[in-house]
Amino acid sequence: MAVKVISFYQEGCMGCEEQTPVLREAEKDLGIKIEEIDAVKNPEYIKKYNLRVTPTTIVLDGDEVRERMEGLVHREDLEAAIRRHLTEPLPR
Repeated sequence: MAVKVISFYQEGCMGCEEQTPVLREAEKDLGIKIEEIDAVKNPEYIKKYNLRVTPTTIVLDGDEVRERMEGLVHREDLEAAIRRHLTEPLPR
C-alpha cells in the first residue's frame, strides 16, 4: 500500500483529543496505521504541509498530498477519504 496517513495534533487541543479515538477506529476498520505527529514539537511539518490548524489529517500517496482534512473529522468521512486512495479495495 503506497498510501500513508498522518494526523497532526498538539497538546491541549480538545479537537485533537476527540480525533484520537476516531483514528484508532479507522485503523482497526481499514487495517492500516495512522501516524500521529505533534506539530508543535516537529515544526518542520508546519511549513512542509502548510499546517494552519490542529487536528489536520492528510492522506499521502508517495510524497503527494491526496486528501487534507482540517479540524475534527468523523470516522465515516476519514475512512472514505482513505479508501479513495488505497491501491487494493477493502471490503465495506
